[in-house]
Amino acid sequence: MTDYRIDEGMEVTLHFTLKLEDGTVVDSTRDKSPATFAVGDGNLPPGFEKPIQGMGAGESGAFEITPEHAFGQHNPQNIQLLKRDDFEDMEPEVGTVMSFADPAGGELPGVIKRVDEKQVEVDFNHPLAGRTLTFEVEVLGVKPAQTH
Repeated sequence: MTDYRIDEGMEVTLHFTLKLEDGTVVDSTRDKSPATFAVGDGNLPPGFEKPIQGMGAGESGAFEITPEHAFGQHNPQNIQLLKRDDFEDMEPEVGTVMSFADPAGGELPGVIKRVDEKQVEVDFNHPLAGRTLTFEVEVLGVKPAQTH
């Protein structure tokens, strides 16, 4: 049995917990099945793949991931003012996450920041933008990824 290490071309199965600076858990696989992905397939941002490179099955670690390597810095240009009239059939509420059509035809989530009679302020930054995160990992298995 070869002792594989996390690297390009490897399939990794792991449990992870993602926490904010204050210890609040944002996401975790602990209460469900572990995550399985191929290194470099885009499932994990590169900033999350880098610190776990070289780890093998049975190893654990906790890594601090800065905003540049996680979900980017908070960008004021990603906050848009939309017309209140654009929300015909729904009542925008502060704190609600809504989906908006993006120019490329996809969907873009935005958080309602402020509502007044004429305008709605929507923040299209990733909810975790600007946050330093703690990425706790327990590696369960590493094996060569299946290439199709």
